[in-house]
Amino acid sequence: MTTANGLYPPVEPYATHRIPVGGGHELYVEEIGRPDGIPAVFLHGGPGGGLVPGARRFFDPDRYRVVLFDQRGSGQSTPLGSLHDNTTWHLVDDLEVIRRRLRIESWLVFGGSWGATLGLAYAQTHPTRVTGLILRGIYLMRRSEREWFYQHGLNHLQPEEWERFTAPIPYAERDDVLAAYHRRLHGADVEEARACAAAWGRWEAVNSSLRGDSDLIAHLTQDEHALPMARILSHYVLHRGFFDSETQLLDGVDRIRQVPTVLVQGRYDLCCPPVTAYDLARRWPEAELRIVPDAGHSSLEPGITRALVAATDRFADLLAAPRDPRAAQPGRTRPDS
Repeated sequence: MTTANGLYPPVEPYATHRIPVGGGHELYVEEIGRPDGIPAVFLHGGPGGGLVPGARRFFDPDRYRVVLFDQRGSGQSTPLGSLHDNTTWHLVDDLEVIRRRLRIESWLVFGGSWGATLGLAYAQTHPTRVTGLILRGIYLMRRSEREWFYQHGLNHLQPEEWERFTAPIPYAERDDVLAAYHRRLHGADVEEARACAAAWGRWEAVNSSLRGDSDLIAHLTQDEHALPMARILSHYVLHRGFFDSETQLLDGVDRIRQVPTVLVQGRYDLCCPPVTAYDLARRWPEAELRIVPDAGHSSLEPGITRALVAATDRFADLLAAPRDPRAAQPGRTRPDS
């Protein structure tokens, strides 16, 4: 039974693992729920964001076996902040290493923001290993999305925060704010890099929910993970997610058209505007699009939380039953529901 905030009660892992995946990387992996439950994997945001305990609470622990892990360079995985062999396709391969290590045949993939991007990349690469997709705050790493957040667009809605964000960058370099930040975050001047990481982290945090979250701002600007996370995130965004084309994830929809999918999107998501989810749903009418009318980006906004937990509950019913092509699946696209 869920609690007053719509989430399942806090739960501790019943198993944790350290899994080497090559390139000097070792991943922290945990399992929650029941060992014989419905397999699912949780993909955190960022890139570089790492796990938070609340991520465990979107799943009924009496029905699911949920695998959660810190992606390369993130959280409790080591080495922290490493960019060596750290691309989308390394992370896709890591998912297969984890799946095989834990002897899971196939699993439900749950991801938000960057986790949604990674979930799509993984599903399109290994469609037979995915029983369903629950994706929140859709991000496809297209140029229009990168420029909205890091160059022009969102500055019109957050002018005072944009001024704070661009303050570390000289005027002469503001024609490409992302590249200017990348040079400083990865430069030799560690103090400058830390200052830039704090400004970068604040910009990410203040746009991640409709109302400011002081805990999130502190986490992204002050703790020991702020600089590693900013470095990893800028690494991925500057390299366009390591995709071959701007529309690779849209063009790959035919590979996963048969996979039951729910897309959850906040109407006022500043990080990942709804047009991206809408574009994906137009290419993929078999997927169900749920646009939450009074929400932004965060999975902890009440409407987003309700939609995500409702989706995991529905998939629990679907995946617990014998496979039948006539069985009810998550519905077709339903914007503004």
